[in-house]
Amino acid sequence: MGMIAVSKVDEWYSSLPETDRIYRIIEKTMDDRSPKERIWALMALGNSGDPRAVRSLVDCCKDQDPEIRLRAIEGLHNLRSGRAVEVLIDRLRDKEELPEIRQRAAAALAAIRSYSAMKELRIRNADTDEDGALRSFIGGELDRVQIW
Repeated sequence: MGMIAVSKVDEWYSSLPETDRIYRIIEKTMDDRSPKERIWALMALGNSGDPRAVRSLVDCCKDQDPEIRLRAIEGLHNLRSGRAVEVLIDRLRDKEELPEIRQRAAAALAAIRSYSAMKELRIRNADTDEDGALRSFIGGELDRVQIW
């Protein structure tokens, strides 16, 4: 989603009334009739800084649509909530998941930096049966955060 999509998300998000903005956006994430609206809502939630967004983003990480899962993980990366660690670990461990989604889950875990997040990244990085590209990516994330 390019710069136009991001500005559209910001415009859409800021046009909602302040009091029920977050709840209306959360409702949009569950509207399965419009993937485009869902993606905009997920991006808005991820950029909101609002902890009430975490539950909806976590739920969308289990969606059938890989684009929805990807945008939800990106939102969780932005919010850096420890409540997202379990679902991010699930996405990272799922060897049937798309490589880009697994990498984004690893990046989100590194951004959260909780003990369990970092432990899982070290385990995946040391697992010689794991995909080499993913291990390399995780190694870079571990080097970047330099806390373990």
